[in-house]
Amino acid sequence: MLPHHLARKSGPLLAALVFLAAGAANAADIRVVSSGGFAQAYKNLAPEYERVSGDHLQSEWGPSMGTTANAIPARLARGERIDVVIMVGDALDQLMAAGRLVPGTKVVLANSPIACAVRHGAAKPDISTTEGLRSAFLTARKVAYSDSASGEYIEGKLMKKLDIAQQMQGKAAKIPATPVGEIIAHGEADFGCQQRSELMPVKGIDIVGLLPPEVQLKTEFSAALVRDAGQPEAGRALLRFLASPANAAAIEATGLEPASTPLQH
Repeated sequence: MLPHHLARKSGPLLAALVFLAAGAANAADIRVVSSGGFAQAYKNLAPEYERVSGDHLQSEWGPSMGTTANAIPARLARGERIDVVIMVGDALDQLMAAGRLVPGTKVVLANSPIACAVRHGAAKPDISTTEGLRSAFLTARKVAYSDSASGEYIEGKLMKKLDIAQQMQGKAAKIPATPVGEIIAHGEADFGCQQRSELMPVKGIDIVGLLPPEVQLKTEFSAALVRDAGQPEAGRALLRFLASPANAAAIEATGLEPASTPLQH
């Protein structure tokens, strides 16, 4: 049971304490790997979880897909000991189907829209319409997008929708592992698009806006318990905490759209 004085406290994070009872009795070291789209929300929520549960979170980062060594599927394939993964929903579903994750433990945490950015202080193109977005792509010297969900969409579908696939050859680059915002901040690209939640924490850039609604793609971010996790009960407690509706405001503050779901049993 949670201490009575904690149970009475108010606030979106403290209200989530009711979900921690399963993991509060014995402190545990929980290893978590999160993809970038939910990383800032997780970083903001993690200290409160550790404070009230007594557990310690060993946090690492890696993309939901791709061929880099830190990619979550690659980590699981080589047998890394991980308790909880937080990643793009479609990629998580594939790992669940492959038997890498515990059935019934998936929780949907948020949906993430794609935004675009320029270097801080640069002129901001108007991307509120598809024609404006098309012009921003074509007039940019170098365009960057990620090797994860948003980049797959931009490269595979968005450029075709905008009828610019051929024109962008040679000046649009898929960036592995490194956040797109950092590429823009360092001057290696003057325009780029990624999940808004991944752009917001980066210094040295200005977010221009979201993709227009007619070409927007919102990516689901979900979490689940890894099969053969070393701390299964503590991992389930963390999932309940992250998915608590009481954390919606903290998640929304990072550029995501909260979408809480209960943990299945």
